[in-house]
Parts: sequence; structure tokens; C-alpha cells
Amino acid sequence: MGLVLNEEQRLLRESARELLSVKSPVSALRALRDSKDESGFSRELWQELVELGWAGMTLPEDMGGLDFGFQGLAVTFEETGRTLAATPLLSTVVLGARLVEKLGTPAQQRARLPKVAEGTWLLALALDELPRHQPTQISTTAVEDGDGFVLNGSKTFVLDGHVADELLVVARTAVQSEAVQVFAVPKATSGLEVTRTWMVDSRNAANVTMKNVRVGAEARLGQGEDASVVLDAALDCGRVALAAEMLGSATEAFERTLAYLKMREQFGILIGTFQALKHRAAHMFNELELTRSAVYAAASAIEEDGDDAASLASLAKSQAGKTFELVAGEAVQMHGGIGMTDDEEIGFFLKRSRSAQHALGDAVFHRDRYARLNGF
Repeated sequence: MGLVLNEEQRLLRESARELLSVKSPVSALRALRDSKDESGFSRELWQELVELGWAGMTLPEDMGGLDFGFQGLAVTFEETGRTLAATPLLSTVVLGARLVEKLGTPAQQRARLPKVAEGTWLLALALDELPRHQPTQISTTAVEDGDGFVLNGSKTFVLDGHVADELLVVARTAVQSEAVQVFAVPKATSGLEVTRTWMVDSRNAANVTMKNVRVGAEARLGQGEDASVVLDAALDCGRVALAAEMLGSATEAFERTLAYLKMREQFGILIGTFQALKHRAAHMFNELELTRSAVYAAASAIEEDGDDAASLASLAKSQAGKTFELVAGEAVQMHGGIGMTDDEEIGFFLKRSRSAQHALGDAVFHRDRYARLNGF
């Protein structure tokens, strides 16, 4: 497994950092929040990212993608994390497109993946039903009815749900069965209600309810086989991508804090010379380096389809959540009183750390999962 970026990945990182620092600084997220933007992300920025190939980075070339690899995509997530850029990359490209690619029939893939690569089709995974991430706790039902299905149930914390053109709904076709199916439900379908929620970090999420939602047989992805294994693999891709984003955010918060320690004076002395603050900064640096190793190892395992991909994904997500929470909290404290104000951007990183940690499973969930996957 490569824990060092190759030349192409380094060039991608540099170009992504340059673009996002100009087109999507933290102030752009503030503007989206203050204006209560209808989309919750910049359509103009998204189109630029699409033109650069980000939407099709991991998709096959015959579907309009670049087939660049998951590690390259993880690099872009690390850079979006630095500026807290709001994009549909996670919901559409990682979770949605991955499910369609690995679970859908050739016809279902051709109907969606080229449009995803073109940036004209947004997807959202409707999975969780409880306050915490519990992907196996599915009560939503899909009952066969004539030549289609009738869906009933509710979903919470659906990332980018209110802007998605199509929801990928996880449901059970038999109440007593452990097997799950995934249904592609267009947003305009009768009986489907999507309610946007305002997250503390100003990102997009939605609650979804389905009351006798009727879909055709073609809405079910695949040939009716149990989707659990493919769903788990897609979730692990999302977890690693999110961990990479959290790594980028934590790194940026750390670097901003170091810069502040080097310029803030107290009683005529730079506070960066205080030994206690040096120790705390060293602790953050160590945790960031551990996180970087975990994220890069997990991204490599995903790309190589390694046997340890699932456990490394949980390791990366758990470590990233722990580190981001530590760094964001320390950053606000070390900025002092100004760090508590909305004028100072460091608070945006603190809010993002709390929201991102719980998305797709928090540290407690993934420690438990890691232990179970390794026989404990």
C-alpha cells in the first residue's frame, strides 16, 4: 500500500488547492449560510469541478469517467476539507455512483453514470432511520405490487437529499429477512416527501418520508439480489472519503492555529513560546500524522480492493473523527476570545468537526466495527 502520493496525485493536490482557495474559501461557505442558499452549494463551482473531471474521477471511461482511481479522489476530498467546500461529491460521486456502478444492471448504469460524470444528475443515499448511524437497522419496506413496488418508511440525515434528482432508498422486501434492496426513486415521485434540515455546519441534509410510494420494477438496482455487501463497500468508500476531508479540515485548522500562536502577543511575549502551548501543538501534530497514515492506507486498500479495506475504513474514520474533534477544539481555545466569535473562521471548523464525525458512523461505532471485523 502506498502511503506517499505519486506525481500525478501531487499535481492533482496542487491544482485542487489552488482552485479551491480562490473559488471556494471558507468565506464562500459563510455566504451560503447567511443567504440561506436554496441549493446549499455553488452550482458554478460544481460545474467547474465537473469540467475538471472530478465527478467522473473513479467512473469507468466507457461511462464518461476518467478511471483515475480512488486515491486520487481522496486527494480532492482532503483539499475540499481545507476550505470546507460544500459540494455533492460525497453524496453523488462516492456513495450514489458507487452503488449504481457496483449494484446496477448495465442499463441502469448507462442511464445514470454518464449523467453523473457530466454533472447533470445528483444522487443521494437514503439509508439511516435512527438518530445514530445504524446501517443494518432498516424498517423501510418495499412490497411487490403488480409490476412494481410500494415503498413505506422514513429516513434521516440524507446527505444532499433536497437537491438530489434521485434518491437511492434502502429497504427490505421481506420484514423478517436480513437482506436489503436499493431502489432508485426520482425526487418528483408521488408520496415522497423531502424536508431540508439546517445542519450546524451549514451543510446539506434532509429527512425523507415515503407514504405508498409506487415505483416500477426497473427502479430496483440489480437483479433482486441482497445488496448488503455492495452497500457496505460503498459506505466504506464514503467513510474513507469523509475521513480524507476531515484530515484536510483538521490540517487547515492546525496550520491556522500555529500561525496565530506565532503572531499573538501576551504581555509583550509571543504566546507560541509558552511551553504548555507547544506541548499541545505537538500532540495535535502527532495525531494528524497518525490520521494521515490511516487515511492513505485506507484509500489505497479501497483502490486495490484489499481484504482489509473494511477494517482500514473504520480505522481511518474513527481516527479522523478523534483528531478533528481534538484539533478543532484546541484551535478555538488557543485563539482565545476571538475564536468564540462568528467573525473568526476557526469556529466553522469546530462545527464541521461535530457534524462530520457523526456522518456514516462516529468513532464509537467504528471502534466497535473494527474490533468485530478483527475477531474481538
